[in-house]
Amino acid sequence: IADDRIVPFCQGIVDNAHINSASEVPYRSVPTKYECLIRLRDADEKIVSPFFFLDVAKKAKLYSHLTRIMIDKTFEMFQKNTYDFSINLSVEDILDPKTVAFIVQKLENTDIAHRVIFEILESEGFENFDEVREFIAQIKQRGGRVAIDDFGSGYSNFAYILNLQVDFLKIDASLIKNIDKERHNRVVVETIVAFAKRLNIKTIAEHVHSKEVYEIVKEIGIDYSQGFYFHEPSPRLH
Repeated sequence: IADDRIVPFCQGIVDNAHINSASEVPYRSVPTKYECLIRLRDADEKIVSPFFFLDVAKKAKLYSHLTRIMIDKTFEMFQKNTYDFSINLSVEDILDPKTVAFIVQKLENTDIAHRVIFEILESEGFENFDEVREFIAQIKQRGGRVAIDDFGSGYSNFAYILNLQVDFLKIDASLIKNIDKERHNRVVVETIVAFAKRLNIKTIAEHVHSKEVYEIVKEIGIDYSQGFYFHEPSPRLH
């Protein structure tokens, strides 16, 4: 943090409606939005995954600093273009009054709030349902949008989605990555997509890594795709 070595990497998300067939990939896979992912650049310029430092940051009570750095840097990056962009938040962030106040102030003092999407992990802490719902209401009042990340992992409660009024469901990688081989995965994903469409919630498939997976994702009617078949995370926009 002191050496300013926390950096955002961005992975493109493509609109499936803009690609007629898998044969056009990657030629027409221009992103319509990006997910911003935290990375650490070490003293040797090597990029370090959050797997190796987020738990340490939490134990050192520095996690909230990382969240605010990511928000600052991603807002600065996307102020210069017209893309939508998403930032990951944990329930820990949502329960931290200082972090929430920081986010609200950012949204109120920018002209790009309508392009911001906050991704909340579906598998975390939804026992704090009232706080999560209040946070989402504050974001939407200021023009921001909300996605539930990793939807379908572990337990998935369709009932709370009815009350949260989210804008996107990101379908968990564990369901998508083998959807061309696992029939039951496809059945679950089809159920999620049908549910989302009834509520006018857009869906995003995570971990789209092959032509075969993408063809099924598009056939099912998922709105957006994200994965190495299209774009790897990068410090620069495509």
